Amino acid sequence: MSYYPVKLYLIRQVVKAKLFIIISSMSTKITIKPLGDRVLVEPLGDEGKKTAGGIIIPETVNKERGEQGRVIAVGAGKRGDDGKLIPVAVKKGDKIIFSKYGPDEIKVDGKEYFIISESNILAIIE
Repeated sequence: MSYYPVKLYLIRQVVKAKLFIIISSMSTKITIKPLGDRVLVEPLGDEGKKTAGGIIIPETVNKERGEQGRVIAVGAGKRGDDGKLIPVAVKKGDKIIFSKYGPDEIKVDGKEYFIISESNILAIIE
Protein backbone atom coordinates (compact mmCIF):
# COMPACT_ATOMS: atom_id res chain seq x y z
CA MET A 1 0.00 0.00 0.00
CA SER A 2 1.42 3.41 -1.02
CA TYR A 3 1.22 6.48 1.21
CA TYR A 4 2.63 8.81 -1.45
CA PRO A 5 -0.72 10.50 -2.41
CA VAL A 6 -1.55 11.07 1.28
CA LYS A 7 1.87 12.64 1.97
CA LEU A 8 1.57 14.84 -1.12
CA TYR A 9 -1.91 15.96 -0.04
CA LEU A 10 -0.67 16.83 3.47
CA ILE A 11 2.31 18.76 2.08
CA ARG A 12 -0.01 20.78 -0.18
CA GLN A 13 -2.28 21.61 2.78
CA VAL A 14 0.65 22.78 4.90
CA VAL A 15 1.96 24.96 2.05
CA LYS A 16 -1.50 26.46 1.53
CA ALA A 17 -1.85 27.17 5.26
CA LYS A 18 1.56 28.89 5.43
CA LEU A 19 0.74 30.92 2.33
CA PHE A 20 -2.58 31.99 3.86
CA ILE A 21 -0.84 33.08 7.08
CA ILE A 22 1.72 35.13 5.13
CA ILE A 23 -0.95 36.81 2.97
CA SER A 24 -3.24 37.55 5.90
CA SER A 25 -0.39 39.02 7.96
CA MET A 26 0.62 41.28 5.07
CA SER A 27 -2.91 42.63 4.64
CA THR A 28 -3.36 43.47 8.34
CA LYS A 29 -3.70 47.23 8.82
CA ILE A 30 -2.50 48.70 12.09
CA THR A 31 -4.74 51.33 13.64
CA ILE A 32 -3.36 53.69 16.26
CA LYS A 33 -5.79 55.53 18.54
CA PRO A 34 -4.12 58.11 20.81
CA LEU A 35 -5.25 58.21 24.45
CA GLY A 36 -6.30 61.25 26.46
CA ASP A 37 -5.20 64.57 25.01
CA ARG A 38 -2.56 63.05 22.74
CA VAL A 39 -2.43 63.48 18.96
CA LEU A 40 -0.89 61.23 16.28
CA VAL A 41 1.02 63.38 13.78
CA GLU A 42 2.69 62.58 10.47
CA PRO A 43 5.73 64.85 10.06
CA LEU A 44 5.75 67.03 6.97
CA GLY A 45 8.82 66.20 4.92
CA ASP A 46 10.67 68.91 3.11
CA GLU A 47 12.88 67.53 0.37
CA GLY A 48 15.34 70.35 0.76
CA LYS A 49 15.49 74.03 1.54
CA LYS A 50 16.36 76.59 -1.10
CA THR A 51 18.60 79.52 -0.22
CA ALA A 52 18.18 83.05 -1.60
CA GLY A 53 20.97 82.32 -4.10
CA GLY A 54 19.11 79.27 -5.45
CA ILE A 55 21.25 76.60 -3.75
CA ILE A 56 19.23 73.63 -2.52
CA ILE A 57 20.35 72.29 0.85
CA PRO A 58 19.31 68.62 1.15
CA GLU A 59 17.50 67.33 4.23
CA THR A 60 20.44 65.07 5.11
CA VAL A 61 22.59 68.09 6.00
CA ASN A 62 20.27 69.10 8.81
CA LYS A 63 19.51 66.01 10.92
CA GLU A 64 17.06 67.80 13.23
CA ARG A 65 13.48 66.62 13.04
CA GLY A 66 10.74 68.82 11.67
CA GLU A 67 8.48 70.93 13.79
CA GLN A 68 5.46 70.74 11.50
CA GLY A 69 3.08 67.92 10.77
CA ARG A 70 -0.38 66.79 9.76
CA VAL A 71 -2.78 65.37 12.36
CA ILE A 72 -3.66 61.73 11.62
CA ALA A 73 -5.68 60.81 14.74
CA VAL A 74 -6.86 62.58 17.89
CA GLY A 75 -7.55 61.26 21.38
CA ALA A 76 -10.85 61.83 23.19
CA GLY A 77 -9.55 64.68 25.34
CA LYS A 78 -8.46 65.46 28.86
CA ARG A 79 -10.53 65.31 32.05
CA GLY A 80 -10.85 68.63 33.85
CA ASP A 81 -10.84 69.13 37.64
CA ASP A 82 -14.62 68.79 37.68
CA GLY A 83 -14.45 65.45 35.83
CA LYS A 84 -15.84 66.75 32.53
CA LEU A 85 -14.14 65.78 29.27
CA ILE A 86 -12.33 68.69 27.57
CA PRO A 87 -11.99 67.85 23.83
CA VAL A 88 -8.74 68.40 21.94
CA ALA A 89 -8.59 71.69 19.98
CA VAL A 90 -7.16 70.13 16.79
CA LYS A 91 -8.92 67.75 14.42
CA LYS A 92 -7.85 65.15 11.89
CA GLY A 93 -6.23 66.72 8.84
CA ASP A 94 -5.04 69.93 10.55
CA LYS A 95 -1.53 71.13 9.77
CA ILE A 96 0.21 72.03 13.04
CA ILE A 97 3.41 73.45 14.49
CA PHE A 98 4.68 71.68 17.62
CA SER A 99 7.54 72.10 20.05
CA LYS A 100 10.84 70.62 18.94
CA TYR A 101 11.46 68.30 21.89
CA GLY A 102 7.83 67.50 22.77
CA PRO A 103 6.92 64.52 20.58
CA ASP A 104 7.54 60.80 21.08
CA GLU A 105 8.69 59.08 17.89
CA ILE A 106 7.15 55.81 16.71
CA LYS A 107 7.54 53.79 13.51
CA VAL A 108 4.67 51.83 11.97
CA ASP A 109 5.26 49.82 8.79
CA GLY A 110 8.52 51.71 8.22
CA LYS A 111 6.82 55.13 8.38
CA GLU A 112 7.66 57.64 11.11
CA TYR A 113 4.97 59.26 13.26
CA PHE A 114 4.92 61.45 16.35
CA ILE A 115 2.64 61.19 19.36
CA ILE A 116 2.25 64.64 20.85
CA SER A 117 0.41 65.91 23.90
CA GLU A 118 -1.96 68.80 23.20
CA SER A 119 0.12 71.05 25.46
CA ASN A 120 3.09 70.65 23.03
CA ILE A 121 1.09 71.88 20.03
CA LEU A 122 1.95 75.52 19.45
CA ALA A 123 -0.28 76.53 16.51
CA ILE A 124 -2.58 75.39 13.71
CA ILE A 125 -1.52 76.44 10.21
CA GLU A 126 -4.49 77.60 8.12
